[in-house]
Amino acid sequence: MIYTAGDIQSLLVRTFSSNREPSVNFINKVMEHLNPAPNSDIEPAFAHIAGHLPTLWLLGKTGAGKSSLIRAITGNSQVDIGNGFRPCTMTSHRYDFPVDKPLLRFLDTRGLAESDYCAEEDIATCQSCSHVLIVVMKAEEPEQSSVLNALKQIKKSGSIHSILLVHTGIALIIDDRERQQCIHHNQAQVESVWKTSAHSVTVDFELEDGSQQGVDELRNALAEQLPMVAQLNLNDQQGSQEEKNFSLLQAEILWYSGAAGASDAIPAVGLVSVPAIQGKMLHSIAKQYNVEWNAQLLSEFISALGAGFGVQYASKMGIRQLMKLIPGYGQTVAAATATVMSFSSTYAIGRVACMYLYHKSKGEPVSSEEMQAMYKEAFDSIKEVANSETNR
Repeated sequence: MIYTAGDIQSLLVRTFSSNREPSVNFINKVMEHLNPAPNSDIEPAFAHIAGHLPTLWLLGKTGAGKSSLIRAITGNSQVDIGNGFRPCTMTSHRYDFPVDKPLLRFLDTRGLAESDYCAEEDIATCQSCSHVLIVVMKAEEPEQSSVLNALKQIKKSGSIHSILLVHTGIALIIDDRERQQCIHHNQAQVESVWKTSAHSVTVDFELEDGSQQGVDELRNALAEQLPMVAQLNLNDQQGSQEEKNFSLLQAEILWYSGAAGASDAIPAVGLVSVPAIQGKMLHSIAKQYNVEWNAQLLSEFISALGAGFGVQYASKMGIRQLMKLIPGYGQTVAAATATVMSFSSTYAIGRVACMYLYHKSKGEPVSSEEMQAMYKEAFDSIKEVANSETNR
């Protein structure tokens, strides 16, 4: 007999609605990883996200402002860019951010000044992941032959499609008319090579008074193509102390979410790996709040989320795993859906755990209604990022 996705879903819904024991067993799998050791089931997921980071490829002459651009995008002015780069190809260096659990990779091409620069290896490096090619040009420098030569090779390959032109140092040109002429000249040079219009932004990373110009426009332009970029710049938008605390842990939670999503793309693997990854995440978060994470606290946490949460979570997970086993459908639509759902649910669990542990550490109560609302808000807010990560 051939079972459809609907048949499998109906079967599991009947099973879980009539018997609570499966959800208990499933939750016990999470408990097994409260103090996790290296786990062969989930290490491949961590390795996968390390090898498939969304990449921003920086193309520009030395001194164009590439390091300042990285600081602006990451929102971390303390990043030691000079020592943070590591060799990636024969002509390029990479910088992963954050360093310990990276979500984003910057590829800086440093061999442009060489007359025999070949972009093939760098192109191949960027082909395997979602990316944006960022062409960085200082407005006052019209001589851009090395950059244009590399751009010709990239265009000819036909494999790199997203491009953003960043005009830097605009405040160095005092006369407004001259400034616009310089910007227009470099814009025209790039578009003549790229054979189409190129979206551009104008920025200055260090004005005389220490402020910046155009950085928000730069972040927004990149976030349209890589939603993950927007998640790295939320710190300034947080209000309460609880939200500020969460913002400090958000990057780590996103990293675990990416690992959970990556592992759930594999048939029959997510049932074990996803709760294991979420268990590691909860254990790590609790340490940041100086709270001991154990089976009792996990039980309290699930209870605080409201009656039926564990049953619903377990049943939905089981449905997704069985649907991945359907020939054809399971390896395409079901796998993609499972990836997005595991990414989003892991993020939402991490977010609501931060809220719960913050109040727990202060001896303050938090209602089930508040936690459920936070879970839904976090789940909905991250789906665009999850879809972007799945499709790259």
